[in-house]
Amino acid sequence: MKIGGLIKFTLIDFPGRPAAVVFTQGCNFRCRYCHNPELVYPHLFSEPVAKEEIYSFLKRRQGTLEGVVVSGGEPTLHEDLPQFLTDLKAMGYATKLDTNGTRPEMLRQLLDAKLLDYIAMDIKAPLEKYALITGVDFNPEVLKQSIDLIRQSGLEYEFRTTYDKEVLTDADISVITQCFNGKNYRVQECLPVAKEKTALKVLHKEI
Repeated sequence: MKIGGLIKFTLIDFPGRPAAVVFTQGCNFRCRYCHNPELVYPHLFSEPVAKEEIYSFLKRRQGTLEGVVVSGGEPTLHEDLPQFLTDLKAMGYATKLDTNGTRPEMLRQLLDAKLLDYIAMDIKAPLEKYALITGVDFNPEVLKQSIDLIRQSGLEYEFRTTYDKEVLTDADISVITQCFNGKNYRVQECLPVAKEKTALKVLHKEI
């Protein structure tokens, strides 16, 4: 698994738990408002962080941190994600996955193996506008499979939409909200990328 970096401590990314965030490299979307282009576009990738460095850090923080968020990029693109989560569980960490929901088969594998404690799935737009937001053509019906898996998982979860007013409208947000009946769904403001870079700078500091 290619790891693009680490945030050592957060109180906001894993509800109710002090956690670290591990970022994977690579994504199958090209969202115009993406705040992590260094994790999406191969020509912007830095040298991957060795998993051994991540493990060493997390072992030192056992008892201080309670959870690990695996985000990206898109983590479910990595076939060794189950093993990575297994290793985190063996260290006693609760695990949270941030995903775009495009690989329900991987999601099912993780759920069947009981490797997750919390799931956050991005809902980019109403289904008919997905290509406009993500910059790629794909069958959005696969998202419904992921949504159903998450809802039926028995885990804590949330669905969320980044509201980019250049491409989404209030009507779009209303359509999405109605689909979820307001349950476990939230809208987050699309901040200028520059406001995010302070957080991203910690990714490549010495662990």
